[in-house]
Amino acid sequence: MTPTLASIWRHPIKAVGREAVDAATLTAGATLPGDRVWAVAHEASPAGDDTWTRCAAFIRAGSSPALMAIEARTDGATVHLTHPDRPPLTVNPETDGAALVAWLDPLVAEGRARPARVVRAPAGHGMTDTPQPTISLGNLTSHRIVAQRLGRDVSLHRWRCNLWVDGLAPWEEFDLIGRELRIGTATLRATERIERCEATSASPETGRRDADLLSVLDAFGHRDFTIALEVIEGGRIAVGDTVTLP
Repeated sequence: MTPTLASIWRHPIKAVGREAVDAATLTAGATLPGDRVWAVAHEASPAGDDTWTRCAAFIRAGSSPALMAIEARTDGATVHLTHPDRPPLTVNPETDGAALVAWLDPLVAEGRARPARVVRAPAGHGMTDTPQPTISLGNLTSHRIVAQRLGRDVSLHRWRCNLWVDGLAPWEEFDLIGRELRIGTATLRATERIERCEATSASPETGRRDADLLSVLDAFGHRDFTIALEVIEGGRIAVGDTVTLP
């Protein structure tokens, strides 16, 4: 089976919602357009605008699983957010930070640092989990193997991945580290495996922890799932594109 790009997902606000897109134009040395442009710093965070900061500086589903159930839709600078336990919210994170923080506060777990302010990522470098601007790629076959070991279907949104590829062998994505691949007219280099955290235990439907995926990964001898890519040559990618491997 020829590997193909099955879906593209961006997360306009780090740890807050997800949105499918049909296509994207990638730029060398940049993250997926519109991905993790904003992040919500907590009250103990040193994070500020235009500076990449590690994920511990922000609210996240690893410590507040209810965040996993947020869905997002963007319309220009506006982001529409929904959650099963909150009224819908429409905000411009650039100007309506206080409204966004207030909406998120009930979703942050008790005993955790409270959401305090919205910060913007550096241009072209979303608040991803890597210091370098990267795009994450997941293998749907590996996801199915994890679900099979768990004993039931689980949503791929637990991984909060950007690009999902179908047609690879199980764990074949790890063999790509250090190599280049072609998607559409863009060339990307796989740089590292991505280690997972407790966020994967939370259901994207309910925001409640209901699956110990870290223990499932432990059975495979690691806690890694998906890989990070750097864009070497910009170009357009679209759902259905062939993924050309080295």
